[in-house]
Amino acid sequence: MNILIVYSHPSNISYTFQIRKQLENMFLAKNWHVEVSDLYANNFQSNMTAEEYLREGFANTILPIPNEILEEHRKIENADCIIFLYPVWWSDCPAMMKGWFDRVYSVGYAYGQKAGLPKMKMVPYGAVICTAGHPNEFLSEIGIAQSMETTMLADRLGKRFEKKEMIILGGTLDIEKVKEKHQEQLKELLTKIAAHKGQVTQDRTT
Repeated sequence: MNILIVYSHPSNISYTFQIRKQLENMFLAKNWHVEVSDLYANNFQSNMTAEEYLREGFANTILPIPNEILEEHRKIENADCIIFLYPVWWSDCPAMMKGWFDRVYSVGYAYGQKAGLPKMKMVPYGAVICTAGHPNEFLSEIGIAQSMETTMLADRLGKRFEKKEMIILGGTLDIEKVKEKHQEQLKELLTKIAAHKGQVTQDRTT
């Protein structure tokens, strides 16, 4: 099982970083291969360049894709599961994560496919995990939870993923009250990924 974690947070002393390490340890304990795209550590450029816009804005797929984007494509094609991990900032992911979608989901690859061009595969499993200061109940009450889920699952992951879900690890302003619940949510995710992997393998051999 190959896991790709697309991670966006500037601080290694954050709770989000703790979640990342916990996920890595859980996956490695099952002897799964883990690759991380740490956007801040890699100084990932979130802004599309003028040259990229000429390709993306006009669907001019003759123009080249930057090497750093081709590297992200490689990671996607190698992944059985992709985890998008980030903190909720003003009802969405950090700008660097949004920029990942803007640039990595290039025309001719993630959409607008043309014959003869590499096409993004259907990823077996995708999970969006975000940490949030407010409790989940409050985020649902004001509609932010539903908005984030629609944006991430329906649009950004869309039909590019066979199975997908969003986990909001809310209530981090009072972290000691929610840590145990968050651990259970991560364990449940691990079980779901393993079960789905088993089902996919069975389907492909029958």
